[in-house]
Amino acid sequence: MPPSILALLSDLEGAVANLKDTWRPEDPAYIADVYRQTMTSLSYAYFAYFHADAEHPDWAPLWNPVYTLQPNPDDIYVQSPISGRYSYRVSGNRGTCRILSFTSQKAASGTVDEMPHPNGHNELDTNDLNIPLGADFEILFSAEKPDGYTGHWGRIDPEATYMYLRYRSYDWLNEVDPVLSIECLDAVPSKPRLSPEQIADRIREMAKFPRRKTDLYYAMQNGVKERVGFNVFEPVRYPGALVKQTYWPACFQFAADEALIIETELPEVRPYWNIQLNDPYFNALEYVYRLSSTNGHFAKTCSDGRFRAVIALEDPGVPNWLDPAGYTEGGIYGRWYECDTEPVPTIKRVKLAELRDHLPADTPFVTTEERRRELADRVRACQRRRRW
Repeated sequence: MPPSILALLSDLEGAVANLKDTWRPEDPAYIADVYRQTMTSLSYAYFAYFHADAEHPDWAPLWNPVYTLQPNPDDIYVQSPISGRYSYRVSGNRGTCRILSFTSQKAASGTVDEMPHPNGHNELDTNDLNIPLGADFEILFSAEKPDGYTGHWGRIDPEATYMYLRYRSYDWLNEVDPVLSIECLDAVPSKPRLSPEQIADRIREMAKFPRRKTDLYYAMQNGVKERVGFNVFEPVRYPGALVKQTYWPACFQFAADEALIIETELPEVRPYWNIQLNDPYFNALEYVYRLSSTNGHFAKTCSDGRFRAVIALEDPGVPNWLDPAGYTEGGIYGRWYECDTEPVPTIKRVKLAELRDHLPADTPFVTTEERRRELADRVRACQRRRRW
């Protein structure tokens, strides 16, 4: 008799056990949230283990408004298995999104108990290759560049097993996502039918995936809180993340009758920057139907040239409201990408009723109707992006 489906999924309990590493492991709301997070990761893991393989690659969903374990709301991420033993052609149309970025590495987070060090990180974007907006193109990815090859080329580590791709958009409604394929160029057999043993093994790996993800991301978020506490930014560059990008994470906390004011100078040269809110478990907060993020396209700057945003449970009637979607604590992530300076923002905790006393006198009022239109535009823009 084959093992029962529940026996194959028994390692899901590892993700539940990681409740001990959350900020409030006895809180029923936290427990329910972690159950939900576990189901999200389990659902995604099917793509990771069953959709494609290195000999038969195909783009599959990675992070997006459904799979929210720390995506950037401006990015749609897709992924494919690869192998450093093979060569691959990625081809199609670049679209007009701000950045199209390819990352390959030895392993994907969630698929191993400990990420390799070094992790075989290689990164390439369409700006590096001078591929113009809307252009058709192809890129050869391989461990070594073939002699005499003159086309676009990207290196992958000889031990690489994984490639993921970001479609980074600034103007969600008007920028066009790319249309791309990935092909293995080596002679490979036909894609086989999986054996019963292979299927069982992959289901077991799926069940380990949620725990492996939270092993990594809980530690990252907790590290910020332990080092600098709440409502303080800690700029960082992460190994394995975009090499052109500095992150500015923080852990936020406030009371229901309070607000947090985020304030920063802006770099003179700023090809891309953004800020987003996360829940206490490192998931991006709802960002289709909530204004939980903004970027350099949407953000409104103040008359003094600075950027100010307000986190509050209720609409504060000012520009750049960051809606925490019912949470009074969680994470913040900002990004400076290829900027000429990297200011460190500040966070000020104030009473919501006194908010305007702490903002410039000429801060505009945002009416209920203006906010309704802002959110409606966001919903349409986000839904029209490719997510699958």
